[in-house]
Formats: sequence, C-alpha cells, structure tokens
Amino acid sequence: MPLQPGARLGPYEVLSALGAGGMGEVYRARDTRLDRTVAIKILPDTLAADPQFRERFDREARAISQLDHPHICALYDVGEQDGTAFLVMQYLEGETLAARLTKGPLPLAEALKTAIETASALDKAHRQGIVHRDLKPGNIMLTKAGAKLLDFGLAKESLSGALSGAGATALPTMAAPVTAQGTILGTFQYMAPEQIEGQEADARSDIFAFGVVIYEMVTGKKAFTGKTHASLISSILKDAPRPAIELQPVTPPLLDHIVSRCLAKDPDERWQSASDVTRELRWVNESSASARQAALPVAHGAHRERLIIGVAAAVAGLVVGIAATTLVIRFGSGRSSERSPEIARVLVSIAPAEHLQALP
Repeated sequence: MPLQPGARLGPYEVLSALGAGGMGEVYRARDTRLDRTVAIKILPDTLAADPQFRERFDREARAISQLDHPHICALYDVGEQDGTAFLVMQYLEGETLAARLTKGPLPLAEALKTAIETASALDKAHRQGIVHRDLKPGNIMLTKAGAKLLDFGLAKESLSGALSGAGATALPTMAAPVTAQGTILGTFQYMAPEQIEGQEADARSDIFAFGVVIYEMVTGKKAFTGKTHASLISSILKDAPRPAIELQPVTPPLLDHIVSRCLAKDPDERWQSASDVTRELRWVNESSASARQAALPVAHGAHRERLIIGVAAAVAGLVVGIAATTLVIRFGSGRSSERSPEIARVLVSIAPAEHLQALP
C-alpha cells in the first residue's frame, strides 16, 4: 500500500509521491533532524518477500554507498521499519533525460556537457568495480548542478573491490553471478549484444549503452529500433545505426567516431574504459567551443560591414532625394533655392565617415 503524506519512516516524514517502478516506490520526504528535503525509495511489501528483489535493493544501497561523485545521486541513509526497507537519497530537482528527449535532441553544447558528466560518473563507478547494467535516459537526471546518474538496482559489484589505473575497466568485472546464466537484465533498447545473449556484462557493456544514449541526445532518434522485441534484438546484434552526422549535420565528425566505437558489437573493439571516452569527449567539447568562439569575430565583422553599407546607402538615398526635390523647386518654379546648398551640407553631416567607422 502506497505511503500517505505525513507517514513516518524513522526520522523521515513523507511529503508526497514522486514515482514508482519495477524496483520500488520513491517519495519526497523531510529529514526532521536536519530539516532538509530528501528522496526515499522503499521496497513494497509485495517485493520485499522475494529474496531476489531484496538482494537487488540491498545491492543498490551497497553500490551507491561506495560512490562519492558530483554526478551520481548520493545515498544519505538506509533503514527498515515495520518490515519496510528504505533508502534515503539526495533529492534532485529537474527532469530525466528521457523526459527532455521527448522535446527533441539536445543542442550540441548541452549534449556534450551531459555526456562528459555522465561518462565521468561511469568512470567513478567502474573504478570502484561497479557495472551499472541499466544505463538509459530514464536513469540520468538533468539538474541545475548538471547530470546525475541514478538507479544502481541492477549494478554488479566486484569481488576484488576497487579497480585502479586508467585502463582498469578494460578488464571484465569479476563478480559472482547475481542471476542464472542466460538471464537478460536491463532495458532492451540500450543493452549491449553480450547482455542480450545472456553473457556476463562488464564495464564495456555500460560503454555500449552510453554510446546509445549519446546518439539519442545528439540526433533525437533511437540508435536501434524494431516493431517487435525479436526485430529490436536483431537490430542490436547485427545493424549499425545511421551516422549521427547524417541526421544532425552540426555533429562533429570525431563525436560520430566516438559513438561508433562505443557501439562496436565486439567488446574488444569498443573504448576499453570510461576514462578514455571522457577524455575524448572533453577534447571534442573544447574543439567545438573554440570553433564557436573563432566564428564570432567573422560574424561580427560581417554584421558591422552590412550595417555600414546600409547606413551609407540610406544617407545617399536621402541626399539624392533632397537634391531631386531641390531641382524641381529651382527649375519647376523658375526660382532658385538659395538654401539648397545648406540642406545638402546638413544631409552629409548626418553620418560622417568617422562615425561610420565607429559603428559596432
């Protein structure tokens, strides 16, 4: 039964429901001791009795507790009351990447920023020996503080503890299987071929899913599609998505290369660590920012030139118009206008050369 506003879980007072999914219900709550807003995730009674779901819930708590990173949702507390297990996490204001993508692709600068932040979060998890296994837009929250990686309910832990070294994630995470061999975990559209085939996932499986996420951020389209689960699975196993640059011409060629390598069917042909991907993305971002900056003086100069020409043309038009009027007065009426030279001098003084040069 869902918790109602005012319900208490230890020192936490439930304020409102935030959402529910296959792995639990999430509520906005108030920490009465520290007077701060938190998010509480509970395992409903119907799932708490299932050892498999309880193990996943506990695994998520253990995984998040090891990950102190600005782009990973922080865990504050764990507890259990009257048979209800709960996690107390950082409360995030914003929208999921999945919700944002319903409005279309992200601008390139925003897509690169989000990709870099998510990649750095993955790198942190992988270095701690944790494979997410369910990376998708719905598990990335966009906040004012940047992207936040969520939901480690399907994460797999390393028996050997934290990994060390930039290339450590090239090795498969050595972990005891949490499900029977051949069981598929995750969301089909973002799963690596080896996951679909029921093989053990490692850090490179997350990198494949990450490539799918980047592709969708940049193009606004799914990398792999199918009318049925069977056709979708076939597409992931055999097809290469259309190059992002063909759908979004502003996509830097190197970014297309990064995504393509993330999506290699063979794990050995992918980027071998999230740190490698992060480094490449930062290089693309810096190059794109430099290109945008370099284009500004050109655009500014062109605007200035057009403005000067426009003003000069307008002044010339006024001079010609008044001169024509003066001629009509002189020859049409048979009388000369003694003031016409003064009028001409006034018109020319409207925008002298030094003023035109000072225009922005």
